[in-house]
Amino acid sequence: MSRQRADSQGSLGPDDEVMPYSDDETDDELEPNLYARITVGWKVKANDRPYHHLPEFKKKIFLCFKKSRYSGNGIKTYKYNVLTFLPLNLYEQFKRVANLYFLALLILQSIPDIATLPWYTTLIPLVVVLGVTAIKDLVDDLARHRMDKEINNRKCEVLLNGRFQESKWMDIQVGDVVRLKKNDFIPADIFLLSTSNPNSLCYVETAELDGETNLKFRMGLRVTDEKLQEERQLAEFDALIECEEPNNRLDKFAGTMLWQGQRYPLNLDNMLLRGCKIRNTDVCHGLVIFAGADSKIMRNGGKTRFKRTKIDELMNYMVYTIFVLLLLVSAGLAIGHAFWYDDIGSKAWYLYDNKNQSSSYRGFLSFWGYIIVLNTMVPISLYVSVEVIRLGQSKFINWDLQMYYPEKDTPAKARTTTLNEQLGQIQYIFSDKTGTLTQNIMEFKKCTIAGHSYGTDLDAHKCGPVDWSWNRYADRKFQFMDHSLVACIRSKKDQDVLEFFKLLSLCHTVMVEHNEGDLVYQAASPDEEALVTAARNFGYVFLSRTQDAITIREMDKETTYEMLALLDFNSDRKRMSIILKFPDGRIRLYCKGADTVIYERLSRHSKHKESTQAALDLFANETLRTLCLCYKDISTDEYEAWSRKHKEAQLTTANRDTALDRVYEQIENNLMLIGATAIEDKLQDGVPETIAKLAKAEIKIWVLTGDKKETAENIGYSCSLLTDDMQIHYGEDHNLFMFRFLMILVAYLITNMMKCSFCPLQIDFVDMACECEAVICCRVTPKQKANVVSLVKKYKKAVTLSIGDGANDVNMIKTADIGVGISGQEGMQAVMSSDYAFAQFRYLQRLLLVHGRWSYIRMCKFLRYFFFKNFAFTLVHFWYSFFSGFSSQVAYEDWFITLYNLCYSSLPVLLVGLLDQDVNDKLSLKFPKLYLPGQQGTLFNYKNFFSSLFHGIFVSLIIFFIPYGAFLQTMGQDGEAPSDYQSFAVVTASSLIFTVNLQISLDTSYWTFVNCFAVLGSIAIYFGIMFDIQSAGIHVLFTSAFTFTGVASNALRQPYLWLTIILTVGISLLPVICIQFLHTTISPSEGDKKYEKQMEEEEEKKRVPAFQRGQRSRRSAYAFSHSRGYADLIASGRSIRRKGPLYLGRFMYRRRRLNKTPPKVIQL
Repeated sequence: MSRQRADSQGSLGPDDEVMPYSDDETDDELEPNLYARITVGWKVKANDRPYHHLPEFKKKIFLCFKKSRYSGNGIKTYKYNVLTFLPLNLYEQFKRVANLYFLALLILQSIPDIATLPWYTTLIPLVVVLGVTAIKDLVDDLARHRMDKEINNRKCEVLLNGRFQESKWMDIQVGDVVRLKKNDFIPADIFLLSTSNPNSLCYVETAELDGETNLKFRMGLRVTDEKLQEERQLAEFDALIECEEPNNRLDKFAGTMLWQGQRYPLNLDNMLLRGCKIRNTDVCHGLVIFAGADSKIMRNGGKTRFKRTKIDELMNYMVYTIFVLLLLVSAGLAIGHAFWYDDIGSKAWYLYDNKNQSSSYRGFLSFWGYIIVLNTMVPISLYVSVEVIRLGQSKFINWDLQMYYPEKDTPAKARTTTLNEQLGQIQYIFSDKTGTLTQNIMEFKKCTIAGHSYGTDLDAHKCGPVDWSWNRYADRKFQFMDHSLVACIRSKKDQDVLEFFKLLSLCHTVMVEHNEGDLVYQAASPDEEALVTAARNFGYVFLSRTQDAITIREMDKETTYEMLALLDFNSDRKRMSIILKFPDGRIRLYCKGADTVIYERLSRHSKHKESTQAALDLFANETLRTLCLCYKDISTDEYEAWSRKHKEAQLTTANRDTALDRVYEQIENNLMLIGATAIEDKLQDGVPETIAKLAKAEIKIWVLTGDKKETAENIGYSCSLLTDDMQIHYGEDHNLFMFRFLMILVAYLITNMMKCSFCPLQIDFVDMACECEAVICCRVTPKQKANVVSLVKKYKKAVTLSIGDGANDVNMIKTADIGVGISGQEGMQAVMSSDYAFAQFRYLQRLLLVHGRWSYIRMCKFLRYFFFKNFAFTLVHFWYSFFSGFSSQVAYEDWFITLYNLCYSSLPVLLVGLLDQDVNDKLSLKFPKLYLPGQQGTLFNYKNFFSSLFHGIFVSLIIFFIPYGAFLQTMGQDGEAPSDYQSFAVVTASSLIFTVNLQISLDTSYWTFVNCFAVLGSIAIYFGIMFDIQSAGIHVLFTSAFTFTGVASNALRQPYLWLTIILTVGISLLPVICIQFLHTTISPSEGDKKYEKQMEEEEEKKRVPAFQRGQRSRRSAYAFSHSRGYADLIASGRSIRRKGPLYLGRFMYRRRRLNKTPPKVIQL
């Protein structure tokens, strides 16, 4: 008979550590009202292309124009073509406020009455910024063009006119029957009809969907597999498929097939999704359901959740603040111009410009003129520079060999370039346990059967591991220490023990391959594989499975059981069941799952409840993962009645999962307990040390796990999250004083808190939990993990990081400010959803304490300096306006204004943002307290911003007024007066270039050749370009654009002006040097303290003590020497007189250097 099978998209993992893909997406990423739309709205007719172009399947696209709702199979992921690139790219770039602001300035500069700067001073920087971005976008889009062309032109066999013909992917349509062969990519979302494998099994590799390279299996319906093998049969296939609308849920598919008067349920097991690859299957046939843009992989190519760092938000607010300052300063200077014109300008005949304009109107024009002059207060290159720095920091993470895992050839990977500095501000870490803190390599260690525990006898361990030579199917790597269990199995006297391992060999979703006589199990979770392998070694060997049967070897006898239904695992059910028909006609349900759900479904006649519970508690205390096993005998009448309900639920299209769950509940009751398993999952290397080090950095760590409370508590001890001096506080008790607490929270409390969007219970929970040094949440589902993260983000406004390795962690990873994926045993879903990825949990300390801290410090230093240099540059115009009648005149040469941020001052600060270090990586890891400034946000805030502002004001004041004073009454050596405006502009510009480049030198903590070259090179570039653009030759070619002819060569040959430049630079830098000296001496930073401490330790190691009390010394041979000693010289005192002062000087130097108390005995 044909079996009735529930949805199967995963496999059982105990204690909710494995989940179906349905919880992978966060709520805002799911297509809205998805389940409300899962109605019979998508119809596909096999081998009937005209059917899909009927009027009822048309949709309106514009006015009265309509097209078919069924997409073609050609894809288009590129954004631009030859005609649309320029306008569309410019449109996208000008959606950024900064670019739009500078475009408005360019328009203002084209108005003659207010144009105080030539148009090219704004146009050239804007074109460079737009051009660099456009080139990057163009390169990316050309790659997409090439990829689309390659994919659309792939070949596939399509059934046309009664026979298979080779066709391009782009020509495939919905309703076509296609033939795929081994190693072919699947061209569309296809309903599997038949394969060359027995029972219509098809193996697929889903690496392009979820990153996993392990094979998964799909199965066609039995009816199609039996009747659709030949080309003629496939050509006559005329079924109608009714299913859900196209959507982005990779884990769900619900539909029905109407064929030959019968309805058959369809689910994800029957689907081959586009992007997968056929493996270990010679030939398979399928019907195209969703093509092209309607396929699930293309539907998942939509928008990605954009994460923004705190520094980003603060930087934007500061830019807004600068813009407000710009408006206020411009308005003030415009008012000044209006008053000046009334008092002076209108009365000076030599200033008459033939324009009869009022002072108010002139002030209005002056306002816009100063908006143009002072526009560099809002830096156009800031955002581009920040992106360059972030890209470089991401590359450093990728290239870090100390985060490379050679065993799996897995380097660290920064999957985003926008969050690096946020790594230096983490306050809370939310971690999964299995596969993240542990290795996720499961080993069957202990079990309890009918109240008797096995594997717990310490004496049994002395005998060594069990010898499996009696079992030719045994996995030789499997080790078990309790010989009594093997003896019990082989004697066949204890039926409970036999039933226990029979259940393990039958109740699972593992697939088996026969490789050169050996059995190779492929399981969706390591737990499943460990349990089936254990049954295999104890004599119950899983041999094969079909759609309707499972074959096992029970000791020395091979038996086949008919599979009537498979009730699969999901994160809500926390259990799986299988209904089998035995060879003697009996029907039995086997079930395994978490103890919380199994115990509430046990029959009141079930035995060994208390003893099994005691064993479960013992296993949990040993940090073992537990699973309960039970069974139920079902009468034929009971099964037939339930089977009808089950089939009705399977044929439901809307809310099929809910309907199936209700049906499952009706059969999974009155269960009889057999026993429980205990699986060990060892900690990864370096986990306790990493957690301890992160805790010293005052990062609070929360572990979110599906394990039992006792297991979670003991894992806390083993990984140093919980220490002996901590008091454990359970979530049910709200009245404890919080001091060095670890809170253990059970899942149902989280469920109660999340029932309302805002309630005092949520606030109380967050406040209480955040006072604890660590929190462990046990028995949580994937959605509850995300809820815990969102609660802390919502009420604490803290920077959060989530780290996990499996599909059940994806929701949590996407919810946190930063998501980290570990490429472990549970596939690549977590990695593909993460911002950063690596192979081992211990690398997290280097990611945060080294790369995160460096990135934060570098970015903060870059921003502080960037704002300073722009204020120092721009505000010179402000001081100059007081001596130019507030007339919007500029203090520099026009080309200097154009190239200042592009060429003269950009490279040194970029290198500081990329390479600077206050301490090296070893000290960063040795002293985790160095991480605190990032958490507290002390290196970049409004205080630092205004400090940069006032520093810029001071430097601009010096740069303007010292040259101004020097130029008042000046005569050069040749009798010429260099005190003209153009010479003044050259001197102020030169002073500024020296000042800002030497200032970044003072701010640089880590010097390399590249830094030195950048500083000297920027100064050299300035003088080289200045002499070129102020030469006579270029003036002849472009007379109106280059008006400072010969000014540089004339002014800078005067020693007096060089002295002025030196004086200006010295006075500008002297306060900075003094402040840095006082700060380092009186109030050194944590980095300075740790660096000094390290130097002292290294000096102490180098100094060899003359004598150490209590140290065993080697016997000397002095007494037997035949050479004359130095007694006469010592008695004469000459040695002391000559060497005494020198030695004393060395001693005093060491005392000052080491800051140590002098030794009590000085040996001279």
